Amino acid sequence: MATLLSLAIGFTLLCIILAMLLCTIRLLLGPAAQDRVLALDTLWMCAMLLSLALGLRYGSLIYFEAAMLIALTGFVSTIALAKFLMRGEVVE
Repeated sequence: MATLLSLAIGFTLLCIILAMLLCTIRLLLGPAAQDRVLALDTLWMCAMLLSLALGLRYGSLIYFEAAMLIALTGFVSTIALAKFLMRGEVVE
């Protein structure tokens, strides 16, 4: 059973890294600013999932704390970028 879990986590890590690569390509080549913001939003979500998967693989709590920090900063940065694209300023 442990080898099945190890293979599943390895496959999960591979899929997350592939998703991060595709998001990075969209971030660099996106035709519009909205596409780039969406790619950045997906990229931080993939980074959070990568941290969670590594926490499961190594059994360390530090990865779960890192995932929490990535989620909080990613959410705030997405809101700030969306507001900047709508109004041209972040702070009113």
